[in-house]
Amino acid sequence: MIPLVDFRNNPARRLIVILFDASVVVFSLLMAYYLRFDLRIPEHEWRYLSRILPWGVACFMSAFLLCGIYTTVWRYASVRDAWRIVKAIGLGLGALFFIDFVTPGQTIPRSVYVIAGMLLVLGMGASRFGWRVYCEWKYGLFAPITVGKRRNTLIVGAGAGGVLVARELRKVSSKMLPIGFIDDETTKLGKRIQGLKVLGSTEEIADLVDQYMIEEIIIAMPSVVGAKLKRIVELCKQTRANLQILPNIGDLVSGKVSVSKLRNVEVEDLLGREPVVTDFQRIATYLHKKTVLVTGAGGSIGGELVRQIAAIGPASMVLIGQGENSIHQMEQEMRDRYPRLVLHTYIADVKNRHVISRIFEEHQPDAVFHAAAHKHVPLMEKQPEEAVKNNAWGTKVLAELALQFGVECFVMISSDKAVRPTSAMGASKRFAELVVQHYAAEAMKKGSDKPSTRFAVVRFGNVLGSRGSVVPIFKRQIAQGGPVTVTHPDMVRYFMTIPKAVALVLQAGAQAHGGEIFVLDMGEPVKIADLAKDLIRLSGLEPMIEIPIVYTGMRPGEKLYEELSHEGESLEQTSHERIMRISDCIGAYCGSPVPIQRLVRMSEQDMMRLSREEAVRQLELVNPGYHWDGAPSICRAERVKMAES
Repeated sequence: MIPLVDFRNNPARRLIVILFDASVVVFSLLMAYYLRFDLRIPEHEWRYLSRILPWGVACFMSAFLLCGIYTTVWRYASVRDAWRIVKAIGLGLGALFFIDFVTPGQTIPRSVYVIAGMLLVLGMGASRFGWRVYCEWKYGLFAPITVGKRRNTLIVGAGAGGVLVARELRKVSSKMLPIGFIDDETTKLGKRIQGLKVLGSTEEIADLVDQYMIEEIIIAMPSVVGAKLKRIVELCKQTRANLQILPNIGDLVSGKVSVSKLRNVEVEDLLGREPVVTDFQRIATYLHKKTVLVTGAGGSIGGELVRQIAAIGPASMVLIGQGENSIHQMEQEMRDRYPRLVLHTYIADVKNRHVISRIFEEHQPDAVFHAAAHKHVPLMEKQPEEAVKNNAWGTKVLAELALQFGVECFVMISSDKAVRPTSAMGASKRFAELVVQHYAAEAMKKGSDKPSTRFAVVRFGNVLGSRGSVVPIFKRQIAQGGPVTVTHPDMVRYFMTIPKAVALVLQAGAQAHGGEIFVLDMGEPVKIADLAKDLIRLSGLEPMIEIPIVYTGMRPGEKLYEELSHEGESLEQTSHERIMRISDCIGAYCGSPVPIQRLVRMSEQDMMRLSREEAVRQLELVNPGYHWDGAPSICRAERVKMAES
């Protein structure tokens, strides 16, 4: 390990450095006088210099302390640290000039200030950067390779990320030996960076791996995503070398990059999703120091909501979920990461109005994020009544209580499957959207000039890595040797990582005024078959050769592609480039509002006894064009009769 100077734990070393700097100050002032007077200092100047010299040392040492010279780790000295030295010396010269100015009688010659400043810059700079050169010579750039066999490594990307990786690999403790860079920028080809040559472009990776017997390839291009990164990964996978990638741009910026933080390439890297810009100030206005309730807190989306909200600094958080283990794990995680956070956890069913009402009454939440829902399409096709009970009635219970207890903001997580649904799950989520809009309209009536509770819906597509999503299923199938099962070769879906989707949900909540349906920009849709092939290649295998792909046919309720808005809905851009709003959506029900009114008036006992036929009837009334395949569709005459009743 490289010995870093930690003055907090080594006061003796700090004293040595301070005494050394004081001697540099004395030497610089004396030498400046000698040079000013051609090595023969007059006697009267000597007398004045002896009086002013202690003041000069005090001025400069105080300036060094104020500018943080003694809190810098000079092993990693940079141009910014050199500028800090210059500023400290300038401050010291200014302080000395002031003392000299107010002292009666003789003054320091002006040229002495200039000469002393230059000598101090040279002396202080040489001592600090000399330490860095020494460390590089002994432990880094020029360190002899004596520790075991190191694996020849090729670095893809000769930018800032590549330079940092090269420096880390130079350490004696590293098991990798950097051989050179790969970069497509023609001006860098043939040049040397950190003593390593830029050997060629990405198209030459395969030849260079054979030529230099490369065992490891590191992609150090954190700003490159999507198609370009996918092409580079495919070129690297054609070789026998092991492939790794830098974690993300955030680690570069914070200086956390090290070989130990390298990871394998994940499918998220290949999807080309741009970073989400989050306005934390705006989010904090409605969550900081507030009581926040999250349903479905043990799930993928709900859990990430808990993590990101906890980081904002709420007064307290209330976590509701049905999975005992998942809620327990989330509670333990939050208590470890945020020991001062006031946390309340409940195993409860959102359909149970009595229990949820008691929780609202006890904690009086300021904001509610409703992520609890039945999401699995095939399961809900078998039991559409459960989809209605949990997704529609559960939302009704929460929205009604939010209005009753004066919750400031209520955000429901919806799905792209709610748009022109072909499944009971999607139809029930659309039902839930309309329930939220119903209570948004009620809040408008209750408030005088603004809604008493700001209700909003956030609609988005699939998230990568959630429980039950295709990526974990594909990974498990690949680990078992295949086959990977895809329902249809042309099936496409929108995808986004869970942290990005949740960040946008929080941002949308900050923009809610009451009754909006927000739609997240999910980027370009992805073919499920292509996703399966990418995962197989990332596992070091060849699709259709080593791991077969089997098309099993579409399941009940599935669509070839998903949409994010209904045909009659008009999308408008919000202040955030990744969030759109459906304009004039309050009361713009796609179908008769009768099922909403009937759901609102139903008792909990009637809902729990809801038959499958009645559930299907409600779903079909709310969603014109939707037809559940497991039961006969409601005829037009019956629809009119129910509407009139």
